Amino acid sequence: MPAEVFGPDYAFLPKDEILSFEEISQLVQTLAPLGIRKIRLTGGEPLLRRGIDDLVGLLSAIDGVDDLAITTNGVLLAHHAEALALAGLNRVTVSLDALDQDVFTAMNGVGAKVDRVLTGIRTARLHGLPVKINAVIQRGVNESEILPLVRMAREEGVVMRFIEYMDVGETNGWNMKDVVPMADILETIQSEFPLKPLDPTEPGEVAKRFRLADGSAEIGIISSVTKPFCTGCQRLRLSADGQLFTCLFAAQGHDVKQLLRGESPDETLRTMVSSLWSQRTDRYSEERGQGNPPRAEMSYLGG
Repeated sequence: MPAEVFGPDYAFLPKDEILSFEEISQLVQTLAPLGIRKIRLTGGEPLLRRGIDDLVGLLSAIDGVDDLAITTNGVLLAHHAEALALAGLNRVTVSLDALDQDVFTAMNGVGAKVDRVLTGIRTARLHGLPVKINAVIQRGVNESEILPLVRMAREEGVVMRFIEYMDVGETNGWNMKDVVPMADILETIQSEFPLKPLDPTEPGEVAKRFRLADGSAEIGIISSVTKPFCTGCQRLRLSADGQLFTCLFAAQGHDVKQLLRGESPDETLRTMVSSLWSQRTDRYSEERGQGNPPRAEMSYLGG
């Protein structure tokens, strides 16, 4: 969690207010017939949830789910990689904003070590899990890390994604002047590595994809600030306490926990979610700066 949110007096939710693994699995199984094919476990830090590989096992067994991923800071990945792979995880995304330890420490604020994250990446690949790296680029903080991260991606055989610094939540002090736009990121990369654009692999793909001209690595840039893609969004988010969100920048969700804990919830859930999705009008990134309401924190809602 952001340091501004988490402190010694932080009040965690009682366990019975958080969805159980069985309830999460039930929701996915109920909604899979509506067309859900990809599941991502994120956070916060999902590897802190005890028994996370059990949840992976439940989700991987659901008919219709053909892509199951996890996003992690990588600190605990070496410990969990084998169990996750055996449980049916398809791939891993690791958040790594810098290779320089001082820059990394300043950005993550939890005292993690870059070497530990890199060990997690290598361990995941050793167990057959493809790895993608996400780096949020913030002006005046880690622009100098763009080229080192590309070099690392080539050496490690991983996909590299750069993300424009976004105004998720209310605590990160976001300012447009801190955003490094996609054009600048591309210019920096191409100062050393010529790029070839790649076609999208599927509808709703959020990253503009490129391959290094020598074929050694794939690079992607997510430009949700300078070139938003709200109209193509296909993501539905479920919080740990059972709220469904149709937008990363939403202030409030839609309660499904009570439905899950009621009698015969399946048809009620399908009807509710179908209606919610068909009526959604979210397009925060296209309306940024137009008197938007407060937003949920990334640590609560996930990426």
